[in-house]
Amino acid sequence: MSLEAIKTISEAEEAVRRRKAEAQQEAKRAIADAQAAADAAVEAAKAKAADELQGLAKTADDKSRADALELAGNTENKKAAMRVHAESRLDAAARFITERIVNS
Repeated sequence: MSLEAIKTISEAEEAVRRRKAEAQQEAKRAIADAQAAADAAVEAAKAKAADELQGLAKTADDKSRADALELAGNTENKKAAMRVHAESRLDAAARFITERIVNS
């Protein structure tokens, strides 16, 4: 082999090593970029889920509050009806007791 051929082979081998190193660096950059994009997508999904959860919680709280107010109103109506009924029975009971005392 001539010195020129050895020099050409050495240069070719060095060029291959450089291209291989460049390809490895490019692959590392691509992996880092993909990881960064994936991390950003995960963070965006977390933020979106947190916003949706907050909205659902607010909706649930509002519905619970409305249901509680409706239940309280219904309870007040029932309480008033029971009070009227009890008062009318109280009058009847008082008359009954008075009659028993007077008639005895």
